[in-house]
Amino acid sequence: MIADDMKCLAQEFRADLDAQLAGEERSDFNLPRRDDVGTICRRYLEVLFPIYYLCGEREVPGTLACRHLVEIQTLLAGQICSAVRFEYRRSGKPAPSNLDRYAEEIHKKLFAQLPELAHLLATDIQAAYHNDPAASSVEEILLAYPYIEPVTVQRLAHRLYLLDVPFIPRMMTEIAHSHTGIDIHPGASIAESFFIDHGTGVVIGETSIIGNKVTLYHGVTLGAFNPIRKDDEGQLVRGQENKRHPTIEDHVTVYPNATILGGNTHIGHHSIIGGNVWLTRSVAPYSRVTVKDPELFILNAGDQAWSLYGGI
Repeated sequence: MIADDMKCLAQEFRADLDAQLAGEERSDFNLPRRDDVGTICRRYLEVLFPIYYLCGEREVPGTLACRHLVEIQTLLAGQICSAVRFEYRRSGKPAPSNLDRYAEEIHKKLFAQLPELAHLLATDIQAAYHNDPAASSVEEILLAYPYIEPVTVQRLAHRLYLLDVPFIPRMMTEIAHSHTGIDIHPGASIAESFFIDHGTGVVIGETSIIGNKVTLYHGVTLGAFNPIRKDDEGQLVRGQENKRHPTIEDHVTVYPNATILGGNTHIGHHSIIGGNVWLTRSVAPYSRVTVKDPELFILNAGDQAWSLYGGI
């Protein structure tokens, strides 16, 4: 079965390549294009944060933003058509005949949510300023903080994910992941005022739910404890039907390199999860979860024996 699927996929990829080389832009085999999806992400960031992404541009920002929105609309419509057409082909079903209309409806629904997305992103920036004493200004956060790109892109990708658009949401978040080392699945649900400090190595799984005013530090994993749940036919249960990742309630702080696993794991509101914690069960609100201080052996220069010191 797996060999047949791989052979079919290889044929689809080859057909897509042949179609592109032949200039057949509307071929049923065309895959979504990473470059175009990357451009959509970039233009979206430029529209939201012109102070950062449009530095050096002489054109009036409002005029440029309008042009970028038109470009996003054009590229997104084309990529949605390619993604849906290919998904139907991959599933062995005939592609719908009204794809252009479908893509237009997706675009309208997405653009209607842009004001709400802008509000959420404003709360994310304020969360960084309020929680990080190293942040001297909002401008510094926009210019220097790596979490801005992956959270901004994920919030947009999440809306496409909820609209059942195939391929593109995951492509978007993986592009941001490759730029920053912050991996947030488009299926994750994230409320307002979300802040990731430093950020490198953060992983947030598909069915994670994150409440308001949550702060994560670098190396945090919100992962699956036992993802291999199967249905009656022995197939993996995928997507939101298989809640594999934890729920983090409001006002929670998770310190560096903590790992929180499992779809039934709930972190109660106003809790603090210490660094290097491995947690696979729920904790009540206002909990403090830490690892017992380690004992360190330190050999000073000239010492003949190891000295034992208490935990740091």
